[in-house]
Amino acid sequence: MIGRKEETVRERRPDPEMTLEEVMTAWPACVSVILRHRMLCVGCPITPFHTIADACRAHGVDEAAFLEALQAAIAA
Repeated sequence: MIGRKEETVRERRPDPEMTLEEVMTAWPACVSVILRHRMLCVGCPITPFHTIADACRAHGVDEAAFLEALQAAIAA
């Protein structure tokens, strides 16, 4: 049986103000998306503080496309 907290995480969607740590914790499948976009955020000490928007800006990644790729990984 899925716990209430887990149901809530599955229903949520990543948004630009979430930190990358929150994203990777809630949806481990998103790690591959981060790496595929050549973001070196996995294991980085800034990850708990860097939002999706911050990371996209810092790495020159299109935010809308990145969010779409995250959502596709979550849905898979």
